[in-house]
Amino acid sequence: MPLKFTKMHGLANDYVYVDVSHQRVEDPASLARAMSDRHRGIGSDGLILIGPPDVAGADARMCMFNADGSRGRMCGNGIRCVGKLVYESGLARVNPLRVQTDRGVLTLELVVDADETVTAARVDMGPPTLSPAQIPVLLDGDKVVGVPVTLGEKHLTMTCVSLGNPHAVFFERDLSVVPLAEWGPALEHHALFPECANIHFAEIVRPDFVKLITWERGSGITQACGTGASAVCVAGVLNGLTDRIITVEQPGGKLEVEWDESSDHVFMTGPAETVFTGEWPTSG
Repeated sequence: MPLKFTKMHGLANDYVYVDVSHQRVEDPASLARAMSDRHRGIGSDGLILIGPPDVAGADARMCMFNADGSRGRMCGNGIRCVGKLVYESGLARVNPLRVQTDRGVLTLELVVDADETVTAARVDMGPPTLSPAQIPVLLDGDKVVGVPVTLGEKHLTMTCVSLGNPHAVFFERDLSVVPLAEWGPALEHHALFPECANIHFAEIVRPDFVKLITWERGSGITQACGTGASAVCVAGVLNGLTDRIITVEQPGGKLEVEWDESSDHVFMTGPAETVFTGEWPTSG
């Protein structure tokens, strides 16, 4: 039987979504690699499986795989699309919607039109993780803020945050001179990161407006990264560079991010769009 799928994106950070409520995926890592191939497959930054939750307090579950087949704990742009698909398909027609992820159960406030179409979502990303051991990054101390890192002959300054995935943020004056395709993979696999890391270069335009480019762990250059934008907001505050509420502009578009001081939670707001649906051939 062919496998039914939906291609979706959040700010051009695109994934293939498969509802496994009534379908089986035996080898999601291999399927992610095949589907994500932009020449021989559908083309995406990875694969996200959607199904019923197996923990109390959740309405649906998402399991995310990068384009190289590696498992990701969370995807900020992806979870907004999960919310849209779960709500519109009737898998769980509730709002707010609670989604089980590998980081825990996260709550989405869905923006729903009069025709019951979900156009955007505000995601409670939870509190950021700053402990080096929990990110993980092989450095001492209670947090990694403004730490010098050498990359060849280049000296960079790094701040590390986890929002389910490890993120390394580098603030630069001019993103146009950052060789992302060169620095990204070198830093992703840096010896400091035992589980690799998402690499972000951010340019402060104003305290409330930041430009961002991303090399995503397991996927390479992406048009946007929701957890990365959230990490940049936290990193900006920790370095005294940004406000707690910022707009993050990425190649794929803009996200609104807030690190709430009273709750310590990060909130991310952005769109979710369906591209097309289809059937993937299977052998069996």
